[in-house]
Amino acid sequence: MKKKSRKLKIKKSVSNRFKITKTGKVLRLSSFNRHLKRKKSKRQLRRLKGKKNVGGKLAIKVKKLLGKG
Repeated sequence: MKKKSRKLKIKKSVSNRFKITKTGKVLRLSSFNRHLKRKKSKRQLRRLKGKKNVGGKLAIKVKKLLGKG
């Protein structure tokens, strides 16, 4: 009789913060973009908009926590 391997649980906090694309890239949102926007310049707000790429060791850790690698 074979032992059943346990189902891997993903970290919900990580799944809310990061997204993995179909090609395997890890994306995140910028910080400093939730409130107090009136004192930030339009240029800074434009740069904070959109998703940013995560690379290096952190991307490997995030994928592992999400059960993708």
